[in-house]
Amino acid sequence: MKLLRVNALEGAAWVRRGFQVFLRHPLPFSAVFGVFLFVVFALTLVPLVGALVLLALLPLGSLGFMIATREALQGRMPAPRVFIEPLRGPRERRLALLRLGLVYAASSIGIIWLSDAADGGALERLMQTLSDSNAAADDLRQALADPRLELGVLLRFGLATLLAIPYWHAPALVHWAGQGMAQSLFSSWVACWRNKGAFSVFALVWGAIVLGFALLANVVAALLGLPQLLAFVAVPVTLLLTTVFYVSIWFSFAGCFGPDDAPPPQEAP
Repeated sequence: MKLLRVNALEGAAWVRRGFQVFLRHPLPFSAVFGVFLFVVFALTLVPLVGALVLLALLPLGSLGFMIATREALQGRMPAPRVFIEPLRGPRERRLALLRLGLVYAASSIGIIWLSDAADGGALERLMQTLSDSNAAADDLRQALADPRLELGVLLRFGLATLLAIPYWHAPALVHWAGQGMAQSLFSSWVACWRNKGAFSVFALVWGAIVLGFALLANVVAALLGLPQLLAFVAVPVTLLLTTVFYVSIWFSFAGCFGPDDAPPPQEAP
C-alpha cells in the first residue's frame, strides 16, 4: 500500500464523493449510522465503564464506515455487520485494533483531565448553565466571563486534533494493510502531514456546509416566522450530514493510499 501525495483541491472531491455514494444508498447508510448511534446511546447509559468502552470502540466505528463505503463502491449493500467484520480477521489485526482502541481511550481521558485541570472546570460549568432552564442571565454571563474558559476550549480542540491525525487512517491500515499499532499511527501521521493541503480543504468544505445550513435555516425560519422550525429541521439534517461525513472518510484514505484493489484480510479459522 503506497503513500500518495494529492492536490489540495482533492479534499473537496472527497466530500463530493461522500455525498454521491450516500445518495446511491441513503437507507442502508442511514441504517448503519442508526446502529452506530444505538450502541453509543446504550453505552452512555452504563456508568463509568460504558464511557470507557465507547471511547475504545470509536476507532472501530470509523473503520466500519470505511468498510461500508468500500462495499457500496464494489456494488454490495452496506449493512451494520461492517462493524464486526474487522473482528473476524486475523488474530494479529484484531489485537492491533484492540490496542488502538485502548490507547485512544486512555489518550482521550488524558485530554479531558488535562483540559479540566487547565480551565478549572470552567467549560463544564458553562455547559451546566446552558442546560439549566432555570439559570439566570447573570449566571450565564459569569460563566462566559471566566478567563480560563478560552484556554480550556483551545486545549481540548487542539489536543483532540493532534489525537485525530494519527488515528485518521490507523484502523484502516491495520485492517487492510496488516500494519501494527505503532506503524499504523506513524503512517497515518505522515499521510495527513504530506497531504495537509487536501485535509485543510476537506475541513473547510465541511465547515462551510455546516455553517451554510445553519445560516439558511435561520433565514428561512425568520422569513416564515417559525423559530420552532429550526429545532424540527436541525436534528434530521445534522444526522444526515454526520452520516455523509463518515462516508467521506473512506475517500480521504483511498486518496492517500490508493487501496481500491486491496484484498480483504483472511478470516480467522
